[in-house]
Amino acid sequence: MSAQSEGDGEAQIGETEAGETSGFPMLLRELLLAKGPSGYETAPAAVWRAAAEGFGAQQTSTDLVGTPSARVPSRGRVEVSAAPRRLIVMGHIDEIGLIVTHIDDEGYLWFKEVGGWDAQILVGQRVEVSTREGEIPGVIGKKPIHLLREEERKKVAEVRDLHIDVGAKDGKQARELVRIGDVAVIDGDPVELPNGRLASRALDNRLGSFVALEAARLVADAGGASDWEVVAVAAAQEETTFGGSRTSAFSLEPDAAIVVDVTHATDAPGIEVKESGKHELGSGPVLSRGSTLNPRLSELLYDTAQRESIPFTVEAIGRNTGTDADAVHLSRGGVPTALVSIPLRYMHSPVELVQLDDVHAAAALIAAAALSLDADTSFVR
Repeated sequence: MSAQSEGDGEAQIGETEAGETSGFPMLLRELLLAKGPSGYETAPAAVWRAAAEGFGAQQTSTDLVGTPSARVPSRGRVEVSAAPRRLIVMGHIDEIGLIVTHIDDEGYLWFKEVGGWDAQILVGQRVEVSTREGEIPGVIGKKPIHLLREEERKKVAEVRDLHIDVGAKDGKQARELVRIGDVAVIDGDPVELPNGRLASRALDNRLGSFVALEAARLVADAGGASDWEVVAVAAAQEETTFGGSRTSAFSLEPDAAIVVDVTHATDAPGIEVKESGKHELGSGPVLSRGSTLNPRLSELLYDTAQRESIPFTVEAIGRNTGTDADAVHLSRGGVPTALVSIPLRYMHSPVELVQLDDVHAAAALIAAAALSLDADTSFVR
């Protein structure tokens, strides 16, 4: 289901420059091409904020942690003096990456993970290192299999066994190019696949930040919610500290929150649906139910999806969600929080894979739910 709309003038979110809708929205492409590991999200945050200003969101800003936000005002009556209630729609904009910890005298870069990595995925990858002078290419190397002893071949590679080679002739040249604390991401452009599917690094969670902004745009196109304002948030540092969600939830003081992230698509080989639930690509957004999530807000999303004929599945979460929802719902005196996820294959890899119908459906669902809020809406348990 597409959550796109036609617009006058400049291309809107989800549209091409010619104004024609595309399964792979231009904004999402730009977000994926921007590099932004946790704590270094400046480039994708700038893309996101420019898009927010492009559709006329009010009070776009970026906080000191690096989290941009964009407000869509309510359409409440002018004679009502009370401030409108506030819904935040949040997806994190950071991605996993690598950070340089040491540069040896031979010119090799040694590194640690920024966020969670399976070291096997890193072996033999091309990377782009973000330096003070710009991006430089490199490759991740390890001892070739031909030179491994028999017992070494049986061992699983660890990050400490890997290095980045930027082609430097020695340590002096490498240190002129790269500084300790520079970060890197896997080098690879998004790839469009059949059936409206897309593979890319950083889908976790540029998808969530895209959906948050697209939902806000749809609300703005409808003239705003009646008694609620909607604030889209692209949270920084989710993969490491939940820093952006903690600070923005505190400062924005929302009356309710919908967090958008990814979850495991369970139609890939080897995944047990009895444990994880059945969430196939193309089955729509995944609505979470669990002990830390507000049941009334979850039911609102459930009922909205049924009313709007938006396909969805349900995921059960017994403890924490592993998303920004874990930080948001505990902000100040507590925030009624729901979690909407997008099915994703091969999470935390450079070939994460999604079906774009699910992305558009998530934005449409959240926008429809936001537009249904009124002065009598209550999320008190």
